[in-house]
Amino acid sequence: MTTEVPERLIIGPKEGVTYPLTVAYCGNCSMPLEYCEYYPDYEKCKQWLEKNLPDEFERMKMGTAGSVAGGSTATGSTANPASESADADEGKKPQKRGGKGIMKTKKAKDDVPKKVCLSRSARGKRKSVTVVTGLATFDIDLKLAAKFFGTKFACGSSVTGDDEIVIQGDVKDELFDIIPEKWPEIDEDFIDDLGDQKR
Repeated sequence: MTTEVPERLIIGPKEGVTYPLTVAYCGNCSMPLEYCEYYPDYEKCKQWLEKNLPDEFERMKMGTAGSVAGGSTATGSTANPASESADADEGKKPQKRGGKGIMKTKKAKDDVPKKVCLSRSARGKRKSVTVVTGLATFDIDLKLAAKFFGTKFACGSSVTGDDEIVIQGDVKDELFDIIPEKWPEIDEDFIDDLGDQKR
C-alpha cells in the first residue's frame, strides 16, 4: 500500500533549477527584489533597479502589469468599481505596516526659533535633573550631545524626547559656558534659563 508523495513535499534538488541559487538584493532598501514593492519608498527602489539592474526592472514591470490585470478580472462583479479603478491606478502607493516600513517624517526646523532652553527639575526629595531643549534646532546630533554631557559631568545623560536631553544632577550653571565652547554656532544669547520646572 504505497502512496505517491506530492512533488512539493519531495526534499532535494528540483529539476530545471540551477544551484546554488542567486538572490539579487535592492541597493535602496537592502531587501530581495520581490519585496521592494512593500517598502514605503518604492519609487527610489524602482529608480535604483532601473539604473543598476535594467533586466530585472523590466521583468518586475511585466510581472506587476500582469498581476494588476489578473487581479481585476479575478474579482469580477463582487469587487467595488471604485476599488478596481484604484487598483489599476499606476500612482497607487503600497500599504504601509509596522517595522522598518514606517518612516518618520521630520518636522520642519525653519519655523521653530533657534533657542536652547535650560531648566532644572526636581527628582525625588533632594535630587534634581537638568533638562536641555533646543539643540536640534541647530542641527546637533542629540545622542552625541547626551554622550558628551554624560562624560563631561560623569553622570547619566539621555535623550528623552524629540528635542530634549535630561542630565542627572544640577549642572545648569556649567552648561552656559560648556555649550558655546563645544558648539561655537550657539552664542550665549541663544541660551535661555527657564529656572525650576516640573516635568
